[in-house]
Amino acid sequence: MKTLSIIVPCFNEEECLPVFYEKTSEVVGHMPVETEFVFIDDGSTDNTLQILRGLAAVDKRVRYVSFSRNFGKEAGLYAGLQHATGDYVCVMDADLQDPPSLLPEMLDILNSGEDYDCVASRRTTRKNEPKVRSAFARLFYKLINKMTDTEIVDGARDFRMMTRRMTDAILSLPERERFSKELFSWVGFKTKWIEYENVERVKGKTKWSFKKLTKYAVNGIEGATPALLKINLLFCVLFALAGFGFVVADIVMAVVRPAVPDLFILLTLLFFCFSALFFGLFVLGEYIKKIFLQVRGRALYIEKETEQTRPETKPLAAAKSDAKDDDKCA
Repeated sequence: MKTLSIIVPCFNEEECLPVFYEKTSEVVGHMPVETEFVFIDDGSTDNTLQILRGLAAVDKRVRYVSFSRNFGKEAGLYAGLQHATGDYVCVMDADLQDPPSLLPEMLDILNSGEDYDCVASRRTTRKNEPKVRSAFARLFYKLINKMTDTEIVDGARDFRMMTRRMTDAILSLPERERFSKELFSWVGFKTKWIEYENVERVKGKTKWSFKKLTKYAVNGIEGATPALLKINLLFCVLFALAGFGFVVADIVMAVVRPAVPDLFILLTLLFFCFSALFFGLFVLGEYIKKIFLQVRGRALYIEKETEQTRPETKPLAAAKSDAKDDDKCA
């Protein structure tokens, strides 16, 4: 029987953990897989660690890793992926905003033979979320999708189930400044999206303040793409256009009046100097971009399948014969 690893990053989730464990255990108990829980205690200051110790003592499926301090959600996700041993790997939050009831459907899709390596979830609504926060979230997705080569679906959650080969591909990316939503997309495996309406936390309050979310979004953009370096080119073009505008103004003034004011000549020179300065910064940024990509060290490509690793399939001749027989039956 194949195995499923459920990764659960936790930070001060003493109220949610018992309910999460009960609800999720009930669901996976009816699934045709052996399950392990991999809880990551991200330096909690409440009784989260004590609860995990208790669960591990009574249930051999429960494993946990406790950090020496709070290192952040991305560190928790990475640690969970490293410690997960299952054929399938699922990432969930402990607050039950990721419905455990979707787990059987996710597993069925991965086993459907349609070549999916990931079943991911996205919220279709932001019910009960502050409007300002929702507006900034939508703006973030628009910005990052314009600046990166990969697409991050608006409303995408970290809640997803992946095959082992996709999990190993994500673990092979060595960068330290990680943004998992972008990494899940970048590795490029076929993904099936499941939509559901926003679910409230079962207990407690969210640990994500607007300030933390903003910092997380900015770090995500900076880690995902060096596109912000190109802003220097924009300023170069704007100052050059302004300089050319003053050249035209100087020429018109020289025709209609005996002398051109010194200020207009000075502004012309100033704008062209600023344009040259920002062009130099743009060129410097292009070299920094190459250093950024080199240091990040992502693979040039990721293998999905070879003739040695392909799933069992019928020979081409047999497949054609089956197709003809189906046509005759029809």
